[in-house]
Amino acid sequence: MTKAIALEGRGIGKVFGAGALAFRALHPTDLTIYRGEVLVIMGPSGSGKTTLLSLLGLVLTPTEGQVLVSGRSVAGASADELARLRRDHVGFVFQQFNLLAGLTAMQNASVPLVLRGTRSREGDAVARAALELVGMGDKLHAKARSMSGGQQQRVAIARALVTDAGVLLCDEPTASLDGATGRGVLDTLRALARTRDRAVVVVTHDERVLRIADRLVVVEDGRARERSLSPERSAS
Repeated sequence: MTKAIALEGRGIGKVFGAGALAFRALHPTDLTIYRGEVLVIMGPSGSGKTTLLSLLGLVLTPTEGQVLVSGRSVAGASADELARLRRDHVGFVFQQFNLLAGLTAMQNASVPLVLRGTRSREGDAVARAALELVGMGDKLHAKARSMSGGQQQRVAIARALVTDAGVLLCDEPTASLDGATGRGVLDTLRALARTRDRAVVVVTHDERVLRIADRLVVVEDGRARERSLSPERSAS
């Protein structure tokens, strides 16, 4: 069965600065992201992988090329239009959980819905469903400050899911977690791709992430190339 394309970069590249101060962070890159898969992007610090993620997430505007969301180019979109596209189509998960320590899991997960103006009762139902999906259904009313790192990361994932975004972009989501906790978060991300038809993109230095990867892109010196996964390291 043909996989649905969630996000696509066609010849996207990025140059920061101009003239003698110009620095090319990413050479023109073609990359297609499909629903139902985990795409892992790896590379050394400063290689351009975070720039690539930021372009795909509509945080940065490419110097050349174009990004397509659900088959439609966003070239020429206004700042407000890009903000709506990010809100509705892309969820972000970071190394730092960025939760509000004094709020509960439900309240933290509901933040994007509050910003959208969703009614509280409807928002609570959506947040509860997202938390249950990531295995935090028994911690709905626990405050973030009382949670372990893995629990906080799961709440952060739930927060990224409440808008029903088709794409989940994760920047070093396991870097601050121990082995067992990191494996639990990776299992959650894999399940979201395979059973919930999300497109999951993980930028990382952490080779543990390769066990859930369906595809691997390596970025070196601003050049992104897809690499084959060895059988023993690909997702089981």
